[in-house]
Amino acid sequence: MSTAMNFGTKTFKPRPPDKGSFPLDHFGECKPFKEKFMKCLRENSFQSNLCREDSKEYLECRMERQLMAKESLEKLGFKDLVDEEPTQEPNKL
Repeated sequence: MSTAMNFGTKTFKPRPPDKGSFPLDHFGECKPFKEKFMKCLRENSFQSNLCREDSKEYLECRMERQLMAKESLEKLGFKDLVDEEPTQEPNKL
């Protein structure tokens, strides 16, 4: 008895990745930041909240090099780590 398989009935239509997917760092531009983050995770039993500064630096590196879409750090959950922009005082003459 022979079973015929017909793969031509349905076609797979690829689509772009959803938000959160980003290109690989083929040239290792952000590798030092990634390694620092991963070391922090290993040293802290993978408690990511203890490595947030390293995570922020890694994501900043990726955004600066167009390895992920630019997004405000506040939206990425780093509002408490973002430096407040200094308010400018009016010039006094």
